[in-house]
Amino acid sequence: MNNKMNPRRDFLKKSLIAAAGVTIIPRHVMGGNGFLAPSDQLTKAIIGVGGMGKGHINYEGTRLLAVCDVDKNHLKDTLSMVNSEVQGYHDFREVLQRPDIDIVHIATPPHWHGIMSVMAAQAGKDVWCEKPMTRTIGEGKRVVEAINATGKMFRLNTWFRFKDNFYGLGTPVKPLKKAVESGVLGWPLKVTISGVTGFNWKFYWVGKTNLQPQPVPEQLDYDLWLGPAPEKPYNAHRVHQTFRGYWDYDGGGLGDMGQHYIDPVQYFLGKDNTSPVKVEVDAPQQHDDAIGTWRKITYTYDDGCQIILDGENKDKNAAYIEGPNGKIFNGFKSDIPNLQALIDTMPDPEPQITTFSESVRTRKKFALNEENGHRSATIVNMGIVALRLGRTLEFDPVNQVFINDDEANRLINQPMRGEWQI
Repeated sequence: MNNKMNPRRDFLKKSLIAAAGVTIIPRHVMGGNGFLAPSDQLTKAIIGVGGMGKGHINYEGTRLLAVCDVDKNHLKDTLSMVNSEVQGYHDFREVLQRPDIDIVHIATPPHWHGIMSVMAAQAGKDVWCEKPMTRTIGEGKRVVEAINATGKMFRLNTWFRFKDNFYGLGTPVKPLKKAVESGVLGWPLKVTISGVTGFNWKFYWVGKTNLQPQPVPEQLDYDLWLGPAPEKPYNAHRVHQTFRGYWDYDGGGLGDMGQHYIDPVQYFLGKDNTSPVKVEVDAPQQHDDAIGTWRKITYTYDDGCQIILDGENKDKNAAYIEGPNGKIFNGFKSDIPNLQALIDTMPDPEPQITTFSESVRTRKKFALNEENGHRSATIVNMGIVALRLGRTLEFDPVNQVFINDDEANRLINQPMRGEWQI
């Protein structure tokens, strides 16, 4: 969006700025007992209904009141799927002004996740955000600050740490965590994420280096689609289904699947409150706009634990988890005798809130929230920075900055275009 704002958008922006400076009382804390009655449904809005958002029209304990998209066709298609109570919007700031909406589901491309999450929290909304949580480490830090400052609830939409079989492993994460906590594998551990161990890095999410300017389709507000991203000529390959191939909006297959794959590893290694101290990359030189592929990314923690992303599936005998005393392969196969019997004797992990409506009603953090979600997004974004620069980077997990590397740190807090800031 350029710096010239029309009067309607100027009014919206000023209204939200004003709202951020007062105490906002959400609809769901206005009842006599402080919360909604169990029979009263929470209300929600979805911002971005081109794909992922359209697939989340219904979820437990909520009623949809609004959908928003900068593409008229996406909006029209979605409105045809819902009842007449649901209103359609072009500008997400109008949605945030509605006092009758409890939850905002952000299903836009990732370059919008950070700024929309902050603005939604400041407008008094609880936030359900798609992965990756943010496109940069700095944006993630701002989301954590905004959620903490406003007392809002936050859910990141990847769920493998607490339910379902974990991709090609053929097992939920709970027995993996119990196996790690038992100490039977020894320490430190190495986790390998590759096609061999059951994962797909989706290297079809690459960009094109020869994009030619094209006319912007009538149904798309391309300026608002770009939002905080750098202004570049429209080409159909930049938007909608193929945006993941460009650094300005996402991080290729690593950005798309990285948080799905890495967040459970962070959980079962007990790393929810820290980050790796080093990231090493083996990859072709990357284009400054279009994302390419990579061969290997290695993260190392200060205690020697490692996460290996094998993009070439080069280690054909890789275990998923390997320690000094044993290994676990996909299918929960292991070279440790009676591993299943051992973990059956162990207590389950600490209970977590795994339904977002419960988190909103009780005001207790969701299992994957702004804090641990930011840490797993940081692992993804560390890899993206190292890929873009083509070199090994050292990281300070306390201050969340790269050590002695100004160029890498400039990619932590990247400038936003025009009126947009976080």
